[in-house]
Amino acid sequence: MAGRFHFYEGHTLQQVTFPIRIFKLLGVEVLIVTNANGAINEDFKVGTIGIINDHISLPGFAGNNPLFGQNINAFGTRFPAMSDAYDYNLREIAFKAADSLKFPKGTLKEAIYTFCPGPTFETRAEARFLKSLGGDLVGMSTVPEVIVARHCGIRVLGLSLVTCMVSLEKVKCADPAEQNLNYVEEQQVSHEDVLQVGEERSLDLQKLVGTIVDLIAYT
Repeated sequence: MAGRFHFYEGHTLQQVTFPIRIFKLLGVEVLIVTNANGAINEDFKVGTIGIINDHISLPGFAGNNPLFGQNINAFGTRFPAMSDAYDYNLREIAFKAADSLKFPKGTLKEAIYTFCPGPTFETRAEARFLKSLGGDLVGMSTVPEVIVARHCGIRVLGLSLVTCMVSLEKVKCADPAEQNLNYVEEQQVSHEDVLQVGEERSLDLQKLVGTIVDLIAYT
């Protein structure tokens, strides 16, 4: 599927995840989801491909979950577990694929992905909060689709390209008594920068996904 529906575009989470239901009815057994993200863990760098091994859904804490409402028993149970939402064997295959492509060490790194609805990028305080929760990466998609995929028994692999570093530095203090003379102004994140990095790494992602699919087929 090329592209996706986003929650911030005004769609309901049920609409956002409707294609996943269709995939299930078509017999899909494995879902590979990709996204662009900002890194809130300084161990990640722009261009790193995060292999998602867990997620934090901020909208879920606020009562937004794609499974709210009447459960469709034909797809799955009322209360599905999400403790192992991202398939271990698929994550292993992703690293094997990167190795076979001779990607430099560190190109892939396992990560906890934090879902925020957008469309605004995170404030500095929000970014520090998300990091304190254990998040490595933050983005505006993917988690709703993963929840619905797991609800209906589809195995999931999540690939998340770091396109920017999220600012964690506190805002510049206007109080002369509190000013930090060593404060360095950080560049604002822009959508254009995100798109540029995505374009630069698109070929590597295509190769990685293609190799993963080949390895899955022979596993």
